[in-house]
Amino acid sequence: MSKSRDAIAKATFELVATQLVHALEDGTKVWPLPPPPMTDPDFPPRQPERDQALIAQGLSMLHADVGMFDRHLSTIVDLIVPHRMNLSDDPFEVHQKWLKRRTNVVAQRMLFCIATDWLAQAFDPTAPNTDRWWLAIALINGLASKPYGQPVHQGYHLVESIALAERPGTWHTQPMDGPQNMGWNPNAVVPRTTTVVAHDTGVDAARWLLNCLENDELDRRLLLLEWVRLLLERPGLVEPLGLVDLLVRRSQDESEEVASKVILCLARLLEYDLAQGLQIAERLHQRKESLLRRGMADVLTRIFRRAGWEAVPYLDAMLQDEDENVLAAASATVGDLKFLDHDVWADRLVTLLDHDSPIVRRNIVLSLRDYVETYPDDERQIIPALWNDGDEVVQVRLRELLMRMDEIHPERFSKHLPMLKPERLEALWITMDARREGRSQAWKDWLSDNGPLPESIAPIQEIHHSIGEAPDELPDLADALNMLDDTLD
Repeated sequence: MSKSRDAIAKATFELVATQLVHALEDGTKVWPLPPPPMTDPDFPPRQPERDQALIAQGLSMLHADVGMFDRHLSTIVDLIVPHRMNLSDDPFEVHQKWLKRRTNVVAQRMLFCIATDWLAQAFDPTAPNTDRWWLAIALINGLASKPYGQPVHQGYHLVESIALAERPGTWHTQPMDGPQNMGWNPNAVVPRTTTVVAHDTGVDAARWLLNCLENDELDRRLLLLEWVRLLLERPGLVEPLGLVDLLVRRSQDESEEVASKVILCLARLLEYDLAQGLQIAERLHQRKESLLRRGMADVLTRIFRRAGWEAVPYLDAMLQDEDENVLAAASATVGDLKFLDHDVWADRLVTLLDHDSPIVRRNIVLSLRDYVETYPDDERQIIPALWNDGDEVVQVRLRELLMRMDEIHPERFSKHLPMLKPERLEALWITMDARREGRSQAWKDWLSDNGPLPESIAPIQEIHHSIGEAPDELPDLADALNMLDDTLD
């Protein structure tokens, strides 16, 4: 062992030992610890009598298993050091000073590696080690202290393994077999597992861990919500772990920061249980904190896609909000109404033309391209109303739409042009001439009845709509490639 590696290993070991004791002390504040999910009938588990005895046992195992420490140290250093060196170089030599300044990062990763090893030994299907179980569950509880970094990502996987009573790193589901695999047999019938199966005792232990976080300080509750957001990706664990009831309670949390994390879980929750998801959404919507109002406005599109008409009252309330951030997000979501009813969507755009906030009127332009495709005649006269409003930002956004309409559908552009105020057309004429000289004069002549309607510049390409049936004749390969080249310019 080189001197640099020896120095870093010694400093890291001392820090790991100190943090291990602190983590086990924090993890054993809630006593007794949950029973192990897996046991050996020949060796019944013995519940630790005192927390100090468990802490001493963990420290003794750390000192005894030096090989495990060295193995994890090499892996962690290879992961975190900047790879700007030769493959033959020793990272402990090249990055000695860099590693010394980051000993705390190495120590934290080391503790999670130790917890993973202990949990894997506790879930060994041939010889489960119950002593390692008490240490692992206490250490995981003690390490779950910050709502970012390793406690979020690696901590979540450990909680999932506990709920499933599976060794960490186990692939819980099997991907669909197919011709992309070398050993694929199209005639074989292979059972495929697509969902996880919760373990009864493992679920009790996982719920104990979640309860420890829920009834603790702010950072622990924030970490809890990060875990819940990831656990919602496993529908088979939602009901056993009681995640819906947990989200109901946290939606009323005294901290708006914690409640705002619940908002990030709404989309998956609505997919799992629409009624319960809407109940939690209503609780969050009734709260008046600015952070929650903005958060609900940010996820309004996701609620629309899953709840449909149930999300319309939220939109109406947000459009009456005084916060410009809420108005900006809500008005940008108005376009989702077109997936429910086109007429309701268009009528709502008309009502927003007279909104007091300019940002709402500006966001109407985001829906105009789809509006023109759906209502090419613009019977509601939304485009003239926006142009004549005088807002410079709206005119800049509308200008590109009108110029594109001029290139592709001059007849449509001709229906809007007479209703635009002449004193506001100068910027449009200048931009039009900058792109194609003399184009504005052609339209001025048409307006004064001194010239014909200008012709389209860009060819109109018919959009192919698939009917889901194979054609009678396939095109020639060369013609198909030429068409693809034309489409992609």
